[in-house]
Amino acid sequence: MLGTAATIAEEARLASRALFEFAAHLVHPTVRLGVTGLSGAGKTVFITALVHALLNGGRLPVFEPLACGRLVRARLKPQPDDAVPRFDYENHSRALVESHRWPESTRRVSELRIVVEYQSANGAERTLTLDIVDYPGEWLLDLPLLTMTFAQWSAQMLALSREAPRRTLAAPWHAHLVTLRPEGPEDEQAALTAAKLFTDYLKACREERYGLRLLPPGRFLMPGELAGSPALTFAPLDFGDTHLAKGSLGAMMERRFDAYKNVVVRPFFRDHFARLDRQVVLIDALAAFNAGPTALVDLEAALTSVLKSFRAGNRTLASTMFRPRIDRILFAATKADHLHHTSHDRLERILTRMSERAIERAKFAGARIDVVALAAVRATREALIERRREILPAIIGVPLAGETAAGETFDGASEVAVFPGDLPEDPQALFGADAGAFKGLTVADPENADYRFLRFRPPTIDERANRPGELPHIRLDRALQFLIGDRLA
Repeated sequence: MLGTAATIAEEARLASRALFEFAAHLVHPTVRLGVTGLSGAGKTVFITALVHALLNGGRLPVFEPLACGRLVRARLKPQPDDAVPRFDYENHSRALVESHRWPESTRRVSELRIVVEYQSANGAERTLTLDIVDYPGEWLLDLPLLTMTFAQWSAQMLALSREAPRRTLAAPWHAHLVTLRPEGPEDEQAALTAAKLFTDYLKACREERYGLRLLPPGRFLMPGELAGSPALTFAPLDFGDTHLAKGSLGAMMERRFDAYKNVVVRPFFRDHFARLDRQVVLIDALAAFNAGPTALVDLEAALTSVLKSFRAGNRTLASTMFRPRIDRILFAATKADHLHHTSHDRLERILTRMSERAIERAKFAGARIDVVALAAVRATREALIERRREILPAIIGVPLAGETAAGETFDGASEVAVFPGDLPEDPQALFGADAGAFKGLTVADPENADYRFLRFRPPTIDERANRPGELPHIRLDRALQFLIGDRLA
């Protein structure tokens, strides 16, 4: 991935650490599972539900070790990386199970370690250590920057910002851009203003109305402790082939762009991303459907950029010892509970179409790929509703307080029946010439559709129908089987 941008020393460090972890793996078999997704995809809910299922069991018929009674128990253990925040499983679990509210999203890297005790197929008692690494998908969009110069990045960002609908959103930034002289002297205030206007443009692109996702640099939207630092105080410049002399505004921006790569991007790659064995990519395709064809095409471009960063391939002895490779990747379309089950296979086909170039690349390298429509925590149930002598497939749930549809505002306490729109049979209909004909999901009254799906509260756990604390889901067991089922054989 790093190519010529990586130093020999850095590559040697990666190999040395891989060799050390391989030696530890011989004694304690370990899988490092990366979980990522662009903003709003549901990473926190997915990890919480996955860990909850391992610790508490439940109805997971496709997860063979549990279904066959070979899973003895699972327990949480201290994580191995002392400098990485712990994923706050306990509070997130209480939010879902006891308070019936969605947990707060995480905006930084976090880890959680689970030790799974199981019986192998021949009856021997074994353990598998599962290290879950949670990180924002926006940070993945930064990895291609490692192989780009400031000039290349500027040209790419400017070209993208001049396309509709970004062009309108970028107008204030563009107006300031034309006042800048890249070859002129360094100007801190000009850099601060440019960085703010560029960040405002990225934030506007991410708004629900537009739903755009190809928005590097990722830390501009999630600055954390780096807010206000020079490493985040730069913006693209329109300077073509102009030489950026030392002491110029352009040279200052270029220096800060390089600092961003060295301070933010390269440590993330080295300390977290390069160590993963398996990967989950969560995708909120429904939000892109509702924002329209442009958002869907932009999401496809973001996924292609993200997935080029994966070092995918067969898990061999050499790769395990020296350069770990991601040998399984799961692409998961989240919030499947917002659709009737009759559209789930269509959602999977659409996601496959969106990711096909990256999937083919990973398969060619020898990695195994799966695509699934899931809901890690199911917030709705299905029913058939009669309306005007017509039987309609519906989903029923409690919308979040303040949600609106067809002119009605919901109080967050009452159930409603929602009639989801049908996804097209042919995924190409969303990307081809007829893409504009598809406008999103139809909610509430089919005759008064506002093309917006509702957000629902987490379910109230029925102790009579479920095991204590069991979280209902859609295909979480299939995800578990694909990700670690073979390692529990």
